[in-house]
Amino acid sequence: MGIFSSLSKLFSSPANAPQAEPADAIEYKGYVITPTPMSDQGQYRVSALITKGEGEAQQTHTFIRSDLVASRDECIELTTRKAKLTIDQLGEQIF
Repeated sequence: MGIFSSLSKLFSSPANAPQAEPADAIEYKGYVITPTPMSDQGQYRVSALITKGEGEAQQTHTFIRSDLVASRDECIELTTRKAKLTIDQLGEQIF
């Protein structure tokens, strides 16, 4: 049964990923990027919440990438850079 548990880990959804301790939020072009590096097998996965607006008009996008980084600080830096790039490329299409 070892192969099946390995396969289930491979195809598990981000919703099953461990909760991340959020870093300080950063404002960028009207969006708020909150890096949430996720611990993954001794490393950190690039992850963030990207939000825009307030109250009922607030939109949120969960940003998760396959990149793994050794340190939490490096992960926050890479997450911020990738989230900004995504905002520049997709804008409102993120939501």
